[in-house]
Amino acid sequence: MGISGDDLRSGLEELARREPAIAAALESSGYPEPRTAERGYLSLLRTIVGQQVSIKAAASMWSKLQAAVGERVEPAAILAASDEALRGAGLSRQKMSYARSLADEVLSGRLNLDALAKSDEEAIAELVRVKGIGRWSAEVYLLFAEGRPDIWPAGDLAVQVALGRIMGLADKPSEKLARELAEPWRPHRGALAIFTWHHYKMPQGGGPASASAAPI
Repeated sequence: MGISGDDLRSGLEELARREPAIAAALESSGYPEPRTAERGYLSLLRTIVGQQVSIKAAASMWSKLQAAVGERVEPAAILAASDEALRGAGLSRQKMSYARSLADEVLSGRLNLDALAKSDEEAIAELVRVKGIGRWSAEVYLLFAEGRPDIWPAGDLAVQVALGRIMGLADKPSEKLARELAEPWRPHRGALAIFTWHHYKMPQGGGPASASAAPI
């Protein structure tokens, strides 16, 4: 789902009217493409599989996981799979635990991804109850899969680096400062997050790989 291209553009145009530094960054970097993911269990499972590995490695692991448990990677199939089968797909013991935890939460109905709380903070709280889903993963899911317009993953390295450069700071802001800086930009912080990832990848924005590369 994600934020639509029209909403992404209009959100950034509104931010540019409010903040000259954002207007200048848009002028130099251009508008980003929308970033979207499928709503539901599979996107969260892909996030778990992709944690702390490159996009290429995550894609390979996902293909092996499909071969091991079925193309649809159903929750019941994850729970029924042996350690050997999951290990063969490249999942570490920790990721096996996380994948099984997610599958169990979904199958039991304790996590209903079709009816998450409308409040962003309450929805994040529901998601982080699942083992292996931290705040960043929850925020990225809500932004890319549900298209919630005001999600601001301030703990993301690339968001911090790009925000610091956009605002002309001497160094990247801390998560706390990134949240404080973005307060006046509600309710369009999701559009800004997508722009910061785009800006980070521009020639002037190069840097270490970010967790935002996760293949959700």
